[in-house]
Amino acid sequence: MTASQWLAKQRTVTFWPLRLAALYGVAEGLLIIAQAGLIAWLVHQVVMQNQAVSNLAAAAAFLVIVVLLRPIFQLLKARSGIQASQTIRSTVRQRLLLKAEALGPTGFNDKSRGELASQLTDQVDALDGYFARYLPQLFIAVAVPSAIALTAFSQDWLAASFLLLSAPLIPLFMALVGMGAERLNRNQFTALSRLSGQFLDRVRGLTTLQLFNRVEDSVDDIVHASDEYRQRSMRVLRVAFLSSAVLEFFASVAIAVVAIYVGFGLLGYIEYGPAPSLTLFSGLFVLLLAPEFFQPLRTLAQHYHDRAAALGAAELLLELDQASEPASDGYSPNEAPANTAQPADLAVPQPNLTLEAVRIERGEGGGGRVGGGRVAVLNVPHFSAQLGERILIEGPSGSGKTSLLLAIAGLLPVSGKLDRHFKNPSIGWLGSPAFLANTSIRENIRLGNPAASNSAINAAAQKAGVTEFLPRLPDGLDTVIGERGLSLSGGQAQRVALARVLVSTAPLVLLDEPTNALDAETEKTILESIDRLAEQEHLIIIASHDPILRQHVDRHYQIVNGQLEHITHV
Repeated sequence: MTASQWLAKQRTVTFWPLRLAALYGVAEGLLIIAQAGLIAWLVHQVVMQNQAVSNLAAAAAFLVIVVLLRPIFQLLKARSGIQASQTIRSTVRQRLLLKAEALGPTGFNDKSRGELASQLTDQVDALDGYFARYLPQLFIAVAVPSAIALTAFSQDWLAASFLLLSAPLIPLFMALVGMGAERLNRNQFTALSRLSGQFLDRVRGLTTLQLFNRVEDSVDDIVHASDEYRQRSMRVLRVAFLSSAVLEFFASVAIAVVAIYVGFGLLGYIEYGPAPSLTLFSGLFVLLLAPEFFQPLRTLAQHYHDRAAALGAAELLLELDQASEPASDGYSPNEAPANTAQPADLAVPQPNLTLEAVRIERGEGGGGRVGGGRVAVLNVPHFSAQLGERILIEGPSGSGKTSLLLAIAGLLPVSGKLDRHFKNPSIGWLGSPAFLANTSIRENIRLGNPAASNSAINAAAQKAGVTEFLPRLPDGLDTVIGERGLSLSGGQAQRVALARVLVSTAPLVLLDEPTNALDAETEKTILESIDRLAEQEHLIIIASHDPILRQHVDRHYQIVNGQLEHITHV
């Protein structure tokens, strides 16, 4: 599917607003014809027929009505176009958000969050002019000039021919210039997406940049990228001014030719064709219609750059819209197990989590799911676990421990069989470093269970050791801790994240390096909480290379040469 086809497909979202916008524009064009005819008739009656102004009151009143109706239809046209654009953009943005949710957080490893945010905001908003103005004007630019040409033919076929001969030149040059504008707009949106991602990355890593005294270099990079975006924007503007100049040149030449023909025809210097029969009414009528003949084309030329911008954005949005979702081969969370008949005395409990011949893959170069080749990360011949168990996954950095946890959580595609059988589908997660939002400690804990009461949050905070450092904070649990827990130490942030796990009702808890870089006291608190969670019938899977965890688990697995192997003795 091309970008043009994708844009055309979006029009099916709304039916009447787009058509009403075009119809209101055509109605305004017909009023222009009526206005020009009334003005020419009134001037002819006063100048050539010596009619008193008082005898023309009815025609003058009708002319006033026509003049007042024009802005009303302009307003209705703009309103219908805006309504259609809002509906389409809202639908597109919602669909892309659902697509992003389906791809999951690891589905955009080849795209920064700034780029994704730019696509869902700036690039979706770039569709506004295309649907609100360009599409309705495209119909108007055909219907209104055709009606004006027919009207001019009824008065003087030679003057109308001058208009028709110049009319095709304008769309031709619009198309030639527009092809370059589309490419420039696409490059401009790409530069904007990269600039958004670069700026967000610099903000996120500001602390690290300060530690290594690289802030000035980072600022220089942003300035350079901003200047590049400025230059690309100026290229787009140059093309816009060029196309407007070409349009105005041909329109001005055509209007001048009509004016010269009408003037010399009325003076009697032209005796060819219908020129001798020209009257003040017909000549003035055609002359007033000449600028209005080109006005819809002028307006279309102005909005033609809305089309170029929309096509440039659509190519990038189409990539996201058509991104393949994670494969479901063998992945069946929360499904009832198959009924296998066994004698009652030989029945064994059904594992809550089962992995059979599972192969975990990632995109080459961190490409995630959005295109690119795939490479194997980890093979899992067999893995099963029950509620109440504590399982340790060991392996060196980069061996695939985190990838295994993400696959179990359903955030990475797998081949093979991965079954989760839990009544409650929610999952508890504790990563390293812990993620904390820019809100209060209480609300950060509540993220684990939005329905948790304040008493449950207080109890979880006490079990996780959060209450030990609360007296040093100005507002206790209601202290706002900043983006990513900036005002807390690493151990304090880990305790808050642990409290979030404790308040959760999730039966499956995934812990990624829970004791990494912690002091002895915080590490002891984490280990006690792991034991407490296991007693409450949670299934706990820990990915870590910390040997102290071997004393707090029931089973021990190790990743060796890209394969998960069971260690018999912990």
